[in-house]
Amino acid sequence: MHVTAIIAAGGRGERLGGAVPKQLIQVGGRSLLERSVAIFQTHPAVDEIVVALPGDLVADPPPYLKVSAKPLRLVTGGERRQDSVVNAFNVTNETSDVIVIHDAARPFASQDLVTRTITAAVETGAAVAAIAAGDTVKRAGMNPVVVVETIPRDTIYLAQTPQAFRRNVLRDAIAFAQTGVEVTDEATLAERAGHPVRVVPGEPTNIKITTPADLPVAEVFAGGASPALITRVGTGYDLHRLVEGRPLTLAGVTIPFEKGLAGHSDADVIAHAAIDAMLGAAGAGDIGSHFPDTDPQWKGASSIDLLRRASEILRNHGFAVVNLDVVVIAERPKLAGYLDAMRRNLASATGIRAADVSIKGKTNEGVGELGRGEAIAVHAVALVKNR
Repeated sequence: MHVTAIIAAGGRGERLGGAVPKQLIQVGGRSLLERSVAIFQTHPAVDEIVVALPGDLVADPPPYLKVSAKPLRLVTGGERRQDSVVNAFNVTNETSDVIVIHDAARPFASQDLVTRTITAAVETGAAVAAIAAGDTVKRAGMNPVVVVETIPRDTIYLAQTPQAFRRNVLRDAIAFAQTGVEVTDEATLAERAGHPVRVVPGEPTNIKITTPADLPVAEVFAGGASPALITRVGTGYDLHRLVEGRPLTLAGVTIPFEKGLAGHSDADVIAHAAIDAMLGAAGAGDIGSHFPDTDPQWKGASSIDLLRRASEILRNHGFAVVNLDVVVIAERPKLAGYLDAMRRNLASATGIRAADVSIKGKTNEGVGELGRGEAIAVHAVALVKNR
């Protein structure tokens, strides 16, 4: 099953005020948009993401939208939310079976809520996350505002996002919207197009940031009610030949030796393996996709600096390193006297403690090119967690 996520972030959030578009306002050190996109970047059922943005953000998107392990497209939003969704729908993969739509202003939806909404859409055709009303509900008239009737609250639900639809259902809903009707969500369009919409229990923490009064609550959720801990493990491997006329740099430490490692950058094989392990754990590509050896800007580059950049990519994907474990396979030179400095360099570049970095030196017992001292190889494992 192919699942596409559409993030509706095409508005400016006038009710929130301020010079910064609402979706770029930060809570807990990350923007609403970054948090909302990360929900779907890390969800195992989602295959691609389409983000509807104001035109200026499409032209110059934030860094976390420039790099993604999943296909990610940016489209210009419309004047209304439903127009933004139409623009996004038009660029979705035609093989997509289910499309899940989420507001960028709801940055705290859980992975479980996304899963339940997608599952319900597969079964029914359309599903909406919603909270049952807990208060007595009154319908009032206007001028003057007086109660017209009291509505039984057990029939009232307050809609949220995500909302999910089988592709044909959403296509029908969008076609109905072309008749000139104006609504506030796609579930309403699906209803009016004649499709049943399943209600999925929403979450009280899945708040929508709309007014300035919502921001202090969001800060509390960002700091004290964060989503469930997600940990991932990635592995990295690299090998470089030893050649004459090059310095030998390992984990940022230059080691006196008659040969160095061949490569486009400084060929720091330890840093390279660590980068691949970290990026792999976050599903963020590999070292070649971010720092290709065909790009002259990385010629002779410090690989410890590349490791720092990879740590920033990791943070943009919502993850941070917990620990690194590295095995270096080399006949010579002996590394024991340099391990502490190496560990400190890796720790500094990744934002963890030196105590959370392990580097072990091994030989290849004279076997193969490693055993003959023709190359150095490194295996690395990285544990990362969501931020």
